[in-house]
Amino acid sequence: MSRAVHSLVFIGACLAAPLAPAADFFTRIDPSPTSELWIDTGFYTAHFDGDKDLNDNNKGLALEYRFKGTMTATAGRFYNSDRAWSNYAGVIWQPYAVGPVRVGLAIAAFDGYPKTRDGGWFPGAIPTLTYEYKRVGVNVGIIPNYKDRLYGGISFQLKFKLFEK
Repeated sequence: MSRAVHSLVFIGACLAAPLAPAADFFTRIDPSPTSELWIDTGFYTAHFDGDKDLNDNNKGLALEYRFKGTMTATAGRFYNSDRAWSNYAGVIWQPYAVGPVRVGLAIAAFDGYPKTRDGGWFPGAIPTLTYEYKRVGVNVGIIPNYKDRLYGGISFQLKFKLFEK
């Protein structure tokens, strides 16, 4: 079994076990205005194509600003799977939760991938799960493969809350 499949099984087991007895298993997130600032690390990516010598340790730094309960603006920089620097900017839209886990999409523009638009900017939509506890959290992105230009996998990104109003 590949590392990505092991990662999916691990995520599913971690999320499902404590949530099984929850009464409100699937809920809508309150879209009311809020104000939270998070600082994010880069990513660790378990690639679906683990045999292609891709960079799994995607060091970097980002900011997230949650301005509504369901919407977060995000921008950052990381060393991508092709061993080149990438930038991104967009929003994370998460209107639902499964237990304590937010569910939605990161919709953003990315650059820096040599095989995609010669390293130029391109749009992307990445299914994203987020778990937060007090001042720490993790974003989990499920990145699809795209031809031989982008390599998919499961990405983990740690985050730390700087302030909340």
